[in-house]
Amino acid sequence: MELQLIRNATMKLTYAGSTILTDPMLVPKDKFAPFAGLARNPTVDLPFPAEEVAKGLDAVVVSHDHIDHFDKKAGAILPKDIPLFCQPGDEARMSGDGFRTVMPVDTTRTWKGITITRTGGLHGQGKILEFTGMVSGFVFQADDEPTVYWTGDTIWCDPVAEAVAAFRPDVIVTHSGGARLPNSGFIIMNDEQTLELLRAAPKAAVVAVHLEALDHCTVTRQALRDLADRQGIPPSRLMIPADGETLGF
Repeated sequence: MELQLIRNATMKLTYAGSTILTDPMLVPKDKFAPFAGLARNPTVDLPFPAEEVAKGLDAVVVSHDHIDHFDKKAGAILPKDIPLFCQPGDEARMSGDGFRTVMPVDTTRTWKGITITRTGGLHGQGKILEFTGMVSGFVFQADDEPTVYWTGDTIWCDPVAEAVAAFRPDVIVTHSGGARLPNSGFIIMNDEQTLELLRAAPKAAVVAVHLEALDHCTVTRQALRDLADRQGIPPSRLMIPADGETLGF
């Protein structure tokens, strides 16, 4: 299995012989209005052209349909016949963009020898959930491959802890940028919550993404690395890839 971080939560997973693109945000830098009033989004460019990202794909998985996880550029350039997995309720948006093979995952689907299981999460706490709405994570399992748990846009919470306990993943991909909207608490994991997950999954390798690409993210790669170093967590347990970097497992 290989994981290539493109930018934010956009990744390419090479898994069980298939290439899966996650949460495609493919617009250039500065295309969206600010989320936190600090800068236009995304705050960085893609590491290579969007058209290159869209090549050679076998499937797409979208955790939820917020603009920083599935944007108009993705809707325009991704192949319309590609299988697209999403959470229930988002399929109308994807079909409306012309995708012909949209497969909502209520609990579990099997595709090309890969079992894809949807997990829950909380995109914040309190009143902000009325705005952020439903989000999902996904677990990927296949013969001769590590079990991978991609948490999606969630804080550290009971559904995440339950997924860690139930699946005992070998690799966990976290959204660790500590995003906050005006007058809200964290709506995804920050550095401290990422370390809580590491403590709950002592045998897993954790890959932290969703960092340094949006103006409402408060945690930098260096801050997360520094905290992990102070807690004695080595880079082999907490990996923080740069945009464009590929990790092998």
